[in-house]
Amino acid sequence: MMDIGTFIFQIFWMLFVLSMFVPFLRSFNLKGTRMAMIRDLENKRKSRVITLIHRQEAMSFFGLKMNRFIDIEDSEEVLRAIKMTPDDMPIDFIIHTPGGLVLAAEQIARALKNHKGKVTVFVPHYAMSGGTLIALSADEIVMDENAVLGPLDPQIGQYPAASILSVLERKDKNSIDDETMILADISKKAIEQMKKFVRELLVEKMDEEKAEELANKLCTGTWTHDYPITIEEAQELGLKVNSNMPEEIYSLMNLYKQTEQRRPSVQYIPLPYRKSEKNND
Repeated sequence: MMDIGTFIFQIFWMLFVLSMFVPFLRSFNLKGTRMAMIRDLENKRKSRVITLIHRQEAMSFFGLKMNRFIDIEDSEEVLRAIKMTPDDMPIDFIIHTPGGLVLAAEQIARALKNHKGKVTVFVPHYAMSGGTLIALSADEIVMDENAVLGPLDPQIGQYPAASILSVLERKDKNSIDDETMILADISKKAIEQMKKFVRELLVEKMDEEKAEELANKLCTGTWTHDYPITIEEAQELGLKVNSNMPEEIYSLMNLYKQTEQRRPSVQYIPLPYRKSEKNND
């Protein structure tokens, strides 16, 4: 006959094993829901839908957090998806990212630019730095009314390239150390390379003079790197931007919410309200 201690131990062990599998099952179900929603959007728009969404995520069972950025693995997957898309099929690219590796962002942007079908980039919340570079490759950019893009000024280590170059203008070269001079040389090259690529993305969408002016504004440190470029400012800059965001994209973004913490910092009743309902209260 089983004693009470052994019984409690077995129950504890079963609960432990179950707790290990629950996250896997939950993740599997969530991925399936996302894919079904992407498929519905593709059927509705007759397009290939590709998402590039970076959120803070929990790792395994330890509750550790990791921040995601655009990397080479992202560019490999996106290039693979574009390769599998017929030339005449439109691509809808949904992006939500703080930016990331320049090489990876450029690869994605170039592949989208070279796609013969129409490319639409959707920005439901924000696409900063490398995300903005990808958005510039599109035939059309669709932003939420409160979404933002960002500047494209290169960063060298922890410093903006434009700020490093400004040291050469403010100080006598004989009083500048060798490391700063080396960083300034790298900064100059990085800015010129970025300007050249941005011009290539823009020249088919506007005249050369306007493309040159906009590339210079975006890449040379006009603003801080985290400056938010709103939809109104993007339109003033000459970008083809509108706010015709499909409701399905908002629903899809709800499936990428960050892992809940013990004390959530934002709470609300997750239901859409009609104006008449609030007036009747």
